[in-house]
Formats: sequence, structure tokens, C-alpha cells
Amino acid sequence: MNKKQLSGPKQRVIEQCQDIAFGRITFHVAGGEPDLGRPWRTRRTVKLNGGENGPRPEAASNDFELRREHLALLDQMARLSDGACVTIEVKHGLPFIIEIDQEQRVA
Repeated sequence: MNKKQLSGPKQRVIEQCQDIAFGRITFHVAGGEPDLGRPWRTRRTVKLNGGENGPRPEAASNDFELRREHLALLDQMARLSDGACVTIEVKHGLPFIIEIDQEQRVA
């Protein structure tokens, strides 16, 4: 699967991962998609000794083949209920860990 095959909101998540390279992205999900109508939060991690602090090379490309980390993230998002809050830990421009906050109703 390629980036261009994704919806706009899903492409935006992939682009944000590439842009921050290392850090976290937090957003809400609606209908299995990132909710672009609600504010997002990004936290960039900067290595003080230099190195890979800039965006990934793929960030300059309009299309590329998605990696298994991207596909696993998309699969997890598709399973979430509306309103779930997702935080992705990003390493080397790729989703590494996903944390999911969901409200639970107590009967």
C-alpha cells in the first residue's frame, strides 16, 4: 500500500511522524480516522548531540510505499471507537508505540 492510497487524515498522521522524526503525536479518532476537526498535539524530541533531528527523507516525497509500522498503526486506528484519544510515540519518523485513551461507561 502507498501513502497516496490513504485518506487525507491518515496521510496527515504519516506526514506528522516524518516531520517530527522523534517524539509524540496526540489526536482523537472519529470513524476510524484521525479527527482533523479537533486540535492535535505534537511533542518533538531533539537529540542534543546532533544526529537525526530533521524530518525523514520521505517527507519530501508525495508518495512512497508504507512500512509495516504504518500499516499496524492504521489497523489499530480502524478498531477504535469515536472519541478515542491516541498518542503515538515516533522513532526515526515511524510510529513505534501507540497509547489509546478511551472513556468507559460503568453500568
